[in-house]
Amino acid sequence: MPDLHWTIPVARWSSWPAAAATAPDIGFIEPIVRRRLSTLSRAALKVAHDCVGDDVAAVRTVFASRHGELRRTTDILRNISAGEPVSPTAFSLSVLNAMTGVFGIARGDRSPASAISAGAETLGYALLEAHAQYASDPATPVLLVYADEPADPAYGTIEDEVRGGALAILLDAVATAGQLTCAMAHAPDADDASCAVFPTQSEAVHHCLDTHASAAWQGAGSTWQWSWHHGAA
Repeated sequence: MPDLHWTIPVARWSSWPAAAATAPDIGFIEPIVRRRLSTLSRAALKVAHDCVGDDVAAVRTVFASRHGELRRTTDILRNISAGEPVSPTAFSLSVLNAMTGVFGIARGDRSPASAISAGAETLGYALLEAHAQYASDPATPVLLVYADEPADPAYGTIEDEVRGGALAILLDAVATAGQLTCAMAHAPDADDASCAVFPTQSEAVHHCLDTHASAAWQGAGSTWQWSWHHGAA
């Protein structure tokens, strides 16, 4: 794969830390649905709603997560192993794109939605997918939602494990706050001392959005870097 370089217009962004002391406020979801949601889905829905609010009528959604609802799936497998019945609701909410379905139903929005998982590079490739969708139709906003949590200890040590939390970015040329430039190179670039390197992609992207300082993440075969530019392109 060749090196990649692209820029997306950021209208809004929102994040939710994994170590938050309070539960995410997702009052826009009906109580009967809300009480069945996992902590992961609640955080994802919180940041997604913060980005689109009530003034974005239709928005395409790209949901990204390395592990997704793995904890819920693990509980299902344990129930099966113990000979216990599996809840149909738990099963339906265990799939990777469960959050996009709940979000679309709550908003009454039939816009397309996709889900991405790409190991430690999940957020980077989700940003690329969001860029591709936006470039194909700039008239319709694209919402990128990334949410993750560490895997159950039963799976042992996981290389480049996630830190948890949720992040949402709304791509829209209207009222653009700035431009996020993304780059991926196969040759490691450790010469730029001004660019802080983070242990996970989500930490790097959040740092760039929050401080407007360049940030990077290095994997086994590639280096990802993000930088912020004020104003519209």
